[in-house]
Amino acid sequence: MKHQPVEGFSKLSKQGKIDWIVNEYLEGNDEYQKILKQYWNENPELQKLHEEFSENTVSNFYMPYGIAPNFLIDGKLLALPMAVEESSVVAAASKSAKFWLDKGGFKTTIINTTKLGHTHFIFEVEPHRLKHFFNFELKKKLLQQTEAITANMRKRGGGILDVELVDKTSELSNYYQLKASFDTVDSMGANFINSCLEQFGKTLKQEIETSAAFTEEEKASLQVVMNILSNFTPDCIVRAEVSCRIEDLKDDSGISPEEFAWKFKQAVTIAEIEPYRATTHNKGIMNGVDAVVIATGNDFRATEACAHAYAAKDGQYRSLTHCTTENGVFRFWIDLPISVGVVGGLTNLHPLVRFSLALLGKPSAQELMSILAVSGLAQNFAALRSLVTTGIQKGHMKMHLFNILNQFGATEEEKQYFVQYFKDKTVSHHEVISELERLRASKI
Repeated sequence: MKHQPVEGFSKLSKQGKIDWIVNEYLEGNDEYQKILKQYWNENPELQKLHEEFSENTVSNFYMPYGIAPNFLIDGKLLALPMAVEESSVVAAASKSAKFWLDKGGFKTTIINTTKLGHTHFIFEVEPHRLKHFFNFELKKKLLQQTEAITANMRKRGGGILDVELVDKTSELSNYYQLKASFDTVDSMGANFINSCLEQFGKTLKQEIETSAAFTEEEKASLQVVMNILSNFTPDCIVRAEVSCRIEDLKDDSGISPEEFAWKFKQAVTIAEIEPYRATTHNKGIMNGVDAVVIATGNDFRATEACAHAYAAKDGQYRSLTHCTTENGVFRFWIDLPISVGVVGGLTNLHPLVRFSLALLGKPSAQELMSILAVSGLAQNFAALRSLVTTGIQKGHMKMHLFNILNQFGATEEEKQYFVQYFKDKTVSHHEVISELERLRASKI
């Protein structure tokens, strides 16, 4: 069937959009209408609120919202909200939290909170002349002409921290940047930063056009390409760590604390030098980070992009976590670049986001940074603990068991049977199906 393009899709009603989708792509099957509508919220006001978060919405896409308790973070006992669909993420985080609960918990340090943005422009002029103009004329004007934009942020203790001229002409002909650093306090600050940068672009153009320092031909060559924040924030960093005596690393897998510490450190070191391992290693970290980022209404795509760029900052992709075993002490930590907010965006609109932030004690942006780093570190500890002892599949597949059973319409009685059946066995998809068929055949 050849599909036809649609005109004015965004102007159709929600039902009109659904009708078009089902008729054009799904052969008019009413079953697909029911699938979309069963996820509508019964509260019409709440449904309307969700629909206005995005465009062309026809339904809601639900994710499990779980709680990982027993996180002792900087002396505070917290329960972390986690929105995630992957089996074992919440369980793994909870297990790590419990493991470190009687060992002092997690400690965090905010290393910096600086965020960045750039005005990217092309200008056919010698770098030394532009630098002189920037230092003695332009920089002052850039700050003056953004004062109205930054007024409220400055009242809250934030604002523009600095503006630099960056010469990139060795990489692209006539390419320069205005690199600005910001403190956005408790907001993620994307709109604030972009507004400042757009004004920078206007001011740059105005000041060069009216300056006697450049020829008319040079002025005509100026092209402001774009003004945009960077999601790479290598100076917005939080450190989370755990430590204890090696002798206290008792594990129920049967290996000694010394062997556990040695194998664990080797696993981290391998992720520090081997990109194939580092990618999976860091993905596991972000399982923990993203789940809390989503639950608190922040941007997990920005979080992911920043973390992975930071992992490759020295030219090779490496582990975000590190480990030492010195003088009888085990230490495990993460330095995570992360930019999040607790005001603005969905924080006051999405009911579950409000719930999440209330559950966490209404944290500041810096406190939320700490919580996110801890969640990532806990997830990584749990994964490595499994990998160097019992293996990752034993626990993961037990959590995945219900997904397999639900796929084949298992009853509650059958589910309970399989919980007992796999109590001392490793779950496999093939084994589940074979035993389910045998069980059902025996009843017939």
